[in-house]
Amino acid sequence: MANITCEQSQKLAEMALAKGHEMGLKPLCVCVLDSRASLRFCINQDGTSIDRHRIAHGKANAALSLGMGTRAIGNRAEIQAYFVDAVGRMAGGDFIPVPGGVLIKDSSGEVIGAVGVSGDTSDNDEQTCIAGIEAIGMIADTGA
Repeated sequence: MANITCEQSQKLAEMALAKGHEMGLKPLCVCVLDSRASLRFCINQDGTSIDRHRIAHGKANAALSLGMGTRAIGNRAEIQAYFVDAVGRMAGGDFIPVPGGVLIKDSSGEVIGAVGVSGDTSDNDEQTCIAGIEAIGMIADTGA
């Protein structure tokens, strides 16, 4: 299984933060995981709240856990609340089913990781994920 590199992870995070700055968003945390859900890169902007890194990690982890962006997981939670809750419990709470967790796919469509962003609205968080992924030439899968 291919994985996102450390260099790609750092650039993705930097570009996501740049998009957040361009949009005038609140301070963000960006967390990049590889396809095995191992942490590759995490950065908190000055002024983020205490647990932003845990939320960003939970969004990325949720996307990898179910193989879909967290926008789709959030939609699924409305239909299958018990299932999504059970998966969250199984993941020890490291599972945030709201937009802002996006799968990172290579040009062949293989998942090479996921990024989670937290700090502003979930929709804005998701936009910064997409910008970071596209900046490294990969495909963003929000689950929409």
